Amino acid sequence: MTRISLTVDGTLYEDDVEPRLLLVHYLRDHLGLTGTPVGCDTTNCGACTVDLDGDSVKSCTVLAVQADGSEVTTIQGLASDAEWHPLQTAFHQQHALQCGYCTPGMIMAARDLLKENPDPSPEEIRIGLEGNLCRCTGYQNIVRAVLAAAAEQRRRAAPTPRVEAGTTGAAPADRAPVAPTTPVRAGREAPV
Repeated sequence: MTRISLTVDGTLYEDDVEPRLLLVHYLRDHLGLTGTPVGCDTTNCGACTVDLDGDSVKSCTVLAVQADGSEVTTIQGLASDAEWHPLQTAFHQQHALQCGYCTPGMIMAARDLLKENPDPSPEEIRIGLEGNLCRCTGYQNIVRAVLAAAAEQRRRAAPTPRVEAGTTGAAPADRAPVAPTTPVRAGREAPV
């Protein structure tokens, strides 16, 4: 047995583990964090993706002893103060899941992608998530969800406009907002 100490979802854990124990099994079997599924056990599917010291990794490729001294974030650690992470919300709103088995890994990999590229194109999202497999959705709604989450994260990061004391913050009467001039034709969706 080997003694390890690591922080998982903000909580410090110390345990004696077998040197061959995979991180995914440590999370599930020792800590009860079953939000990280065991998928293929061969690194192909990405369902078990977690954040390890700031990088997404497939937890079936990491031994628990290799994570000693590290900080791990699982899908269960993304929500804060009972509020879902923007990716969790977007996956729900965009119907980016069916069976849900790949969803934790997709969200964790997408989180890593958005740290590197906060405004990805659909093609960049597809490339960024290519190590994670989904057998149900056809990926379209997953891409839409990542785009929506990226937009929300950029909105949250944007500075709030400052309103001067004694004003309402509305545009002056001589500078009314201009309506968009490009109409969206009936039967066509506006671009995402």
